Amino acid sequence: MSKALMAREASIAMPMPVGSLESYIQMANRIPVLSADEEKALAIRYRRENDLEAARHLVLSHLRFVVHIARGYSGYGLPLADLIQEGNVGLMKAVKRFDPDVGVRLVSFAVHWIRAEIHEFILRNWRIVKVATTKAQRKLFFNLRSAKKRLGWLNREEVDAVAKDLGVSPETVMEMESRLAGHDVAFEATDEDDDETAWRVPAAYLADRSSDPATAVEASDLSEHNHHDLHQALESLDERSRDILEQRWLSEKKTTLQELADKYGVSAERIRQIENNAIRKLRGVMAA
Repeated sequence: MSKALMAREASIAMPMPVGSLESYIQMANRIPVLSADEEKALAIRYRRENDLEAARHLVLSHLRFVVHIARGYSGYGLPLADLIQEGNVGLMKAVKRFDPDVGVRLVSFAVHWIRAEIHEFILRNWRIVKVATTKAQRKLFFNLRSAKKRLGWLNREEVDAVAKDLGVSPETVMEMESRLAGHDVAFEATDEDDDETAWRVPAAYLADRSSDPATAVEASDLSEHNHHDLHQALESLDERSRDILEQRWLSEKKTTLQELADKYGVSAERIRQIENNAIRKLRGVMAA
């Protein structure tokens, strides 16, 4: 191992400041950047010998690049510390997959992995309601803002231009713009909401009343009441009419009009008339 590389490893092994985000960033910027030869030597040690200390040095020497990339996503309202943390996960994945024999620098290879982890984190946490689900929508999510030529809604020409630039359909552009224009709302009313706006929060109209004891008792009473009324109404019918209704509507196997016609020695049309008259009588009794 060269003396220069040994010196760099010694500097990396020194105690690092912890605490505030600013201290972390200062620490990351103080770690020396590896030369191409030093980077390749460490990568070979890790790849061929599974030297975890070499992998650690590769990760630490690239933390400044993660910070730089994470700053570019500060406009999504998420803590920079969380973005950096997710980017570091991507960096570690890149180090694990880096092949020093390909002939590219680690930073060029790691950019994809760092951005991918940050993208996933933003999509998981930027809003409670997810705005990007398909590959095309994810692409739009991170490009639509910069592709828009003016504030406000895009007109049809701009929609077509953005769709062409990003390789998606105009419908996908309009759908994503609509999603991005929306905002999450609090589930319950806050102290700042007045009486006129408090009823618009989801808690006012999304309440699950299926387990409400009062609702369950009310439904049970109504069912029992209807069953009692139906029984009383059936008792008011003559025996033939009651039998026809029971065979047609209350039995597990519905009897046909012709089968009842054969049973009572009348036409199927006559059975249908008796059935309709009985139903009208039932409605009248139950409505009284």
